[in-house]
Amino acid sequence: MTSTPHPAHRIPTGSPGSSISRRGLSRLAVGGAAAIGATAAVDGTALAAPPSVRPGPGGGSGLVNAGFTDELSGWSVSGAPSAASVGAGGPTGDRRPDVLRLEPTDGAEVTARQRVQLGRGRDTVLRARVRAGGEGGAALELRTRGRVHRTSVPVTGDDGLWLDLAVGAPEARGTLEVSLTVTGRDGAWAEFDDLELEAGAVERSVRGVDLSGVPKNEAHGAEYTTADGSAAVDPVEVIGAHGANLGRLRVWVDPADGYCTPEHTLAMARRIRAAGMDVLVDLHYSDEWTDPGAQHVPAAWAGLDADGLVTAVAEHTRRTLTLLREAGVDVAMVQVGNEINPGMLWPLGQTWDVDESDDVAGAQWENLARFLTAGSRAVTEVYPDAAVMLHLTNIHDGIDGLTWWLDEAQGRGVPFDLIGLSYYPYWHGTLADLQEAVAVLGARYDRDVIVVETAYPFTLEDDPRVPYPNIVTEETPLPEGYPATPSGQAAFFRAVQDVTVSAAGGHGRGAVYWEPAWTAVEGAGWDLHDPASGNAWENQAMFDHEGRALPEVLAELR
Repeated sequence: MTSTPHPAHRIPTGSPGSSISRRGLSRLAVGGAAAIGATAAVDGTALAAPPSVRPGPGGGSGLVNAGFTDELSGWSVSGAPSAASVGAGGPTGDRRPDVLRLEPTDGAEVTARQRVQLGRGRDTVLRARVRAGGEGGAALELRTRGRVHRTSVPVTGDDGLWLDLAVGAPEARGTLEVSLTVTGRDGAWAEFDDLELEAGAVERSVRGVDLSGVPKNEAHGAEYTTADGSAAVDPVEVIGAHGANLGRLRVWVDPADGYCTPEHTLAMARRIRAAGMDVLVDLHYSDEWTDPGAQHVPAAWAGLDADGLVTAVAEHTRRTLTLLREAGVDVAMVQVGNEINPGMLWPLGQTWDVDESDDVAGAQWENLARFLTAGSRAVTEVYPDAAVMLHLTNIHDGIDGLTWWLDEAQGRGVPFDLIGLSYYPYWHGTLADLQEAVAVLGARYDRDVIVVETAYPFTLEDDPRVPYPNIVTEETPLPEGYPATPSGQAAFFRAVQDVTVSAAGGHGRGAVYWEPAWTAVEGAGWDLHDPASGNAWENQAMFDHEGRALPEVLAELR
């Protein structure tokens, strides 16, 4: 995470059955529920028929007037005629001449539809360039075989850039109806361009959660219940039952509070596997939080030279993973380092001079590459099929900073299989910035990309029973269209997932929600050295201040 002036505001990080291997990750399918867009039975509402039905992918021209160069030819519109128009659209600097704009009045709905004949069954994807504003309410829909597949259009705002968005219909056949819809509420509008139907699938194959803090929270009295508060629940089981398929766990070497050790990781990994999720191990190579503002050497490794640190990294990685393997726990992915833009194991592994007063000057890329390679090779030694991830953040600083880093690592032969990114909208820019990073990095390095950290508030209120200043408050600039409410939290989490997997090139795999069970309890604060420290994160959990599950955001794990 990005550092802020207050130390507590630099909170860093840290399919049921078989593991996600490095060989199988890119083609993983987690059933129909993983496809972009919820699938629901048709409600029986009569539809306005478009003027004709045309051949689809593999059978002819597909969509007619998909770029709206001929006004609304080929499309039928239901709703007020004035709510649908074609003209120039988009933000300053990226205006397009022929864009469909749907803008109904409050309480009304407008839909543009077209039907395509697919013939034989095939997985089909609709892609489009989109923008939206107001409180949202826009969607891409595919209707076939009595089912509707729907993806909401993320809110970008008036000045927001275009996003790529996709919705998939598995085993679509016969007549496929394409719908572009906006439901009018609080000034909702949307613009659409460059629609395309293609054979294939778009899947959120990673729907993850970071559950590292659960043991400490539980040990200090945290209680979790159903949404109505009527029954106690296990947070790991509840999250798994709602559709999460990956659990992330950070590992510290010798933390002051005794949590997030290899032994605690084993116990939590067992719970995650029992709940039907795969395991992602997040190795920090420190005794405490690591992020762009802190990458400190563990106390036990102090004084080691670069050769000694290479050995320590390999041994720590090997020991942690062997503990899991010998206990029969499968591991799908392993992070070698956490948010390592500035390197790790400072100062010998720094990528810039983080402390000009020490005796190590300038970047130490050769050392860092050796540390990362030692960790990566140790992962492969213990779990040959586990995917090795390199984790970066600060995408708001520009794509050049990320490609510079990965070029340096790749040029020195660091072996890795995945790219992990952190994305918090109050620090890391827009959804367009995120999507650009996923698309560019995926294409440039031919690696899949996962957002391994994201979160959003369900309220701006602090828990009054355990008062401690939250990171996200009323002063925090939140993106348009996503209020700090349970529904706003859910919509934003889904938007991050959909923007990631819709990125050009198909390298985006999904997202991991950071610490959804870190509620406020005495003693389970952020500072490992201070039991009295508080939790600055509880208003971004998936459980409210009373410990009740928030069904809206949990539903977005399906």
